[in-house]
Amino acid sequence: MAEIPISSAPYVISEFDPGNFVRLTRNPNYWGAAISFRRGTNNFNEIRLDFYADGSVQFEAFKAGESSSFRELNAERWENSYNFNSVTNGDVLKSVIPHQRPSGITGFVMNTRLPKFQDWRVREALITAFNFEFINQTNTGGRQGRIPSYYSNSVLSMKPGAAEGRVLEFLAPHAADLLPGTLEGYTLPQSDGTARNRRNIRIADDLLNQSGWTVRDGRRRNAKGKIFNIVTVLKQGDTESQLMMDIYQQALERLGIQLTTQVLDSSQYKERTQVYDFDIAYYRRGLSLSPGNEQMLYWGADGVKKPGTRNWMGMNSPAAEDMINRLVNSKSHDDFLAAARSLDRILTAGRYVIPIHTSAISRLAHIKEIKYPKKLPMYGDWIGFLPDVWWYEAD
Repeated sequence: MAEIPISSAPYVISEFDPGNFVRLTRNPNYWGAAISFRRGTNNFNEIRLDFYADGSVQFEAFKAGESSSFRELNAERWENSYNFNSVTNGDVLKSVIPHQRPSGITGFVMNTRLPKFQDWRVREALITAFNFEFINQTNTGGRQGRIPSYYSNSVLSMKPGAAEGRVLEFLAPHAADLLPGTLEGYTLPQSDGTARNRRNIRIADDLLNQSGWTVRDGRRRNAKGKIFNIVTVLKQGDTESQLMMDIYQQALERLGIQLTTQVLDSSQYKERTQVYDFDIAYYRRGLSLSPGNEQMLYWGADGVKKPGTRNWMGMNSPAAEDMINRLVNSKSHDDFLAAARSLDRILTAGRYVIPIHTSAISRLAHIKEIKYPKKLPMYGDWIGFLPDVWWYEAD
């Protein structure tokens, strides 16, 4: 691209180097500068966005003073790696920003378009074998909890235990097609936190045997003798997920399953996931407090075959589509909550994703000169927060 595109936004592109950086300059002729909605926003004269292929390199660049802020996603590093000079002398501040938005889902999604993942018992076995408690202790010092459901940390999350009231009323017509745990209540399997995870490995082995995948000659095979292998695709630079897969690989070997990880550059990763060419892939979906039509793009049956949707798991659930329609067409707040909580049950008990850690806070390290309002939005550090309402103020 040789030409800078025309923009009607508060900032215009003043300089760029493809793949390296974009420099944005505040537009003095921005059409919306005077409207009330924009009061107190777009306070920086200039914003530069630098692009990094590796998260560790990005962190080192921040430590060296090459950027003004860094969003830390690892609780262990937040506690133990911020002892460099600019932090100790007060030039860099560590800000914790709470939020009340849904956790969404983050983890490793299984592609149910493939026959080996179509039995819910296989998916439950793979979730059970994923030693989250040990992995979490290794990667974050156990400081971050696990995502229990797609809408957790919000008023839209499913309630523990069996479905009741309006939720039960909405789900009951689909009872024959719902997976175990949807109506009765589903919780993720927990390990004992040790590296061996013996009990969960035994449970996973039993589930795989029930589904027709048994161990013969040291390898997990189906009735036709086909070997159960898994290929996980990760994006280049995602070192944290790679560490998780290294631990997971050892667990699956004990079940007779070979796990291989393919690390792809951004373009390859996008191409493969757009057409669902993977066994397991790193998966993250943010969800809002006002879910609507976009939920059909996330979980609708059209995505089973149609490329480019967010339904990476390939789920085909009339019950989920019914709940989405109820969400969109709710005539009362109670119906809206019940539809969301019902959908949360269907998604969670579907066992499509091996969930990993979440947090009800964001961790932002930033130079002391950039500041944010004391009154924080419900969504916390989300779209419309940094850099939108921050400002520069020298001592």
